[in-house]
Amino acid sequence: MEPTDAPSAPITAASLAEEASRNAPEEAAALLAAHPGELIAQALARLSPVIAQDLIAALPSEAREHAFAAAPETLSRQWQRNAMYESGSVGRMLEPVAAEFAPSRTVRETVEDLRERVRNTLVTYCFVVDAHEHLLGLITMRDLLFADPDRRLDEVMTKSIFALHTSTPLEEAMKSVLERHYPVYPVVDADGRLRGQVRGQSMFEARAFDITAQAGSMVGVEKEERIASPWKQSLKLRHPWLQLNLLTAFLAAGVVGYFQDTVDRLVILAVFLPVLAGQSGNTGCQALAVTLRGMTLGELQPGSERTLISKEARLGLLNGAGVGLIAAIGMFVIAKSQGSTHAFALAMVVFLAMIGSCVASGLSGALVPLTLKRFGLDPATASSIFLTTATDVVSMGMLLGLATLLVV
Repeated sequence: MEPTDAPSAPITAASLAEEASRNAPEEAAALLAAHPGELIAQALARLSPVIAQDLIAALPSEAREHAFAAAPETLSRQWQRNAMYESGSVGRMLEPVAAEFAPSRTVRETVEDLRERVRNTLVTYCFVVDAHEHLLGLITMRDLLFADPDRRLDEVMTKSIFALHTSTPLEEAMKSVLERHYPVYPVVDADGRLRGQVRGQSMFEARAFDITAQAGSMVGVEKEERIASPWKQSLKLRHPWLQLNLLTAFLAAGVVGYFQDTVDRLVILAVFLPVLAGQSGNTGCQALAVTLRGMTLGELQPGSERTLISKEARLGLLNGAGVGLIAAIGMFVIAKSQGSTHAFALAMVVFLAMIGSCVASGLSGALVPLTLKRFGLDPATASSIFLTTATDVVSMGMLLGLATLLVV
């Protein structure tokens, strides 16, 4: 008997959700669209609200309609409501409220109702709302356990509660919950009406993805690119940034070309060009990393930019003097060994150029993300490319310029 191929494992909502989460929204949406609406809805329900909303937006209209029709009414209605909010806001990641009750309900009635609900969904808090859905209070399971069964909910609820707003950016919301660590947060609109809930875990997962994407954004790798992304899409996303990097590299080459006569006379300077560019580049990257981290964690408050810039300039000066002294000694030794009559002057050129370039790179590491943010852009977007250009141009320009003034 000839061997037969083993039957392929059936596609489940869990496996489909896992595969979709590994792809960019466009590829994941195409993957989901090939399946029935019920399976799409089940897979979307397993994903974090942020990822699910991105995939819903990328789904073909017919597949989206089938998924909405197959999903539970509360979930379908929540998906459609989330689409109205801006990307990156808390409203985009809302989940349906698991338990909301009128203030006139008794504890006994509420407990009986919850007996059925907890079989199908996770209930962390009960929210008390009026007839117009305004959030009035919150009740924990402990409150229900120890309260008199005949008391009304408005008599046992916690009235002073913390709630997020639908329009709040995720970054701002994360700052406001850092010291609270609640498992679930109610979310209200501008009128105080309860619009859903968001889990702390979902917020941290979404923010963690943004943070991990920063390293790629700094060199032009978009958030949409994943390991499973097709090579054509990766090429499309990366290549424009490489072309920009090439153009900026021409600026540094132009600086060297401008001082070509100096390089021809003092060939030894070519040995120290990569040394200077490397040290100043590392100084700038350190300042850039600290600045981006401060922005991400909310440590960079309005008005503190001047302090940050002053600090990075001071660090650039001190670090530049430290490494500049060693580099100057190296230049002096090499120049002396080659019989140069300008050994001391060349050493001073390297020392001063290292200090100046490290100060400039430290300033650039802070100013590049601050400037991008000022213009409403992602501070991490290709910041490394702009930083590298600034440090190369300044370091090479200072070394060759000082050599032209002091030696040639």
